[in-house]
Amino acid sequence: MNESLTHNVTEAFGACADARTKEIVTALVRHLHAFAREVNLTHDEWRQGIEFLTATGKKCDGIRQEFILLSDTLGLSIVLDDINQHHEEAATESSLLGPFYRDGVKESGFGANIAQSEGEPVFFHGAVRDATSGKPVANALIEVWQTAPNGMYEGQDPDQPEGNLRGRFRTNADGAYAFHSIKPTSYPIPTDGPVGQMLVATGRHPMRPAHIHFRIDAPGYAQLTTALYSADDPYVNSDAVFGVKPSLVIEYAPRENGYDVARDFTLIAKERA
Repeated sequence: MNESLTHNVTEAFGACADARTKEIVTALVRHLHAFAREVNLTHDEWRQGIEFLTATGKKCDGIRQEFILLSDTLGLSIVLDDINQHHEEAATESSLLGPFYRDGVKESGFGANIAQSEGEPVFFHGAVRDATSGKPVANALIEVWQTAPNGMYEGQDPDQPEGNLRGRFRTNADGAYAFHSIKPTSYPIPTDGPVGQMLVATGRHPMRPAHIHFRIDAPGYAQLTTALYSADDPYVNSDAVFGVKPSLVIEYAPRENGYDVARDFTLIAKERA
């Protein structure tokens, strides 16, 4: 095949003044052309692809972003997470933010209960520490959110109370945090759009394993966005969006009237990030 066509297209961007834009666009062209050649893409197949992308855009609105869902299910989101996370051996690994984070949740005190739904009680506790020195990080802001037993987040479900299963806390002088909640459950990603059709067509399931999200901010440290995944969940090894990392899989230790989860988080100082 005439690969000089690819050269001609990339050269057309030669006058691009921004070096990074030029790098991205020309690399995109090279890989797109290589993909089309590798699979011998037909005109009909490309038209179907355009229709799929058009339908994906039409499914987006102020609440739902189908293109992010597509990125997640193709594994691109977790690849970007891996590229951009701060690789320091002692640091807690990051995971996907997901589409259900919500700002503005009221701050609660040490040991508060974030659950307004019935479920299996869980006591989460631990400390936030410096990844290098191990010293406690005081006054770190910890935000958490998770699904209710019906597999839905509060923002999806009008029947859930405002702020249900969402929390916002500060670590104490010893870097410790603690809160009560309920055990999260697995749930399907939205399947009523083009991404759902793609999963069906390719024989994939839409399930995410049970998990609870954490976002941790502290002055002088890089922000950590992560999640803890339930070891006993049937989908922990086949997450539809590939967000599970072995270091983030946890056991729920039985305790009287529920479970106990002890987990520390380690942050990277900004000068090392």
